Amino acid sequence: MNEVINALKERRSIRKFTPEMPKKADLEQIIEAGLYAASARGEQDAIIVAVTDPEIRDRLSKENAKIWGKEGVDPFYGAPAILIVLARKDWPNRVYDGSLALGNMMLAAHSLGLGSIWIHRAKQEFEREEWQSWLKSLGIEGEWEGIGHCAVGYMAGEMPKAAPRKENRAFWAE
Repeated sequence: MNEVINALKERRSIRKFTPEMPKKADLEQIIEAGLYAASARGEQDAIIVAVTDPEIRDRLSKENAKIWGKEGVDPFYGAPAILIVLARKDWPNRVYDGSLALGNMMLAAHSLGLGSIWIHRAKQEFEREEWQSWLKSLGIEGEWEGIGHCAVGYMAGEMPKAAPRKENRAFWAE
């Protein structure tokens, strides 16, 4: 079977990571895959912020857990690297474009032997002044909406098994 189709079928959301930070070169490849995602009208609107600083990662985790209503839990499952996808607030296709970037990054992580999982609540995080100010401190100007987090790291344990695929989800108009 085709290598890409195999990756699509084999990739799983990982919910347990080792604390070891992935190699920067691997993270760069994952980000590049996200930047090559399809985008509406070729606008390439989505941006990616890589968080590898443990202090910032932990602040982000606490904020995310608070929004989730599960304080004291790590919503990133111990993943040491968090790749945040944001898109311009005024771009009507921001969620679609950002979602494609996240999908590309998760597949790229899998292809490099890394685990990943998409974590929500980035929208709510980046509606808060603290995180908007943080973006500005990184030189990111303008109005940005958080689309999602791609938590990345080395998988702890075994690869989860695929759930059986539901039937009657593909239709043909021939």
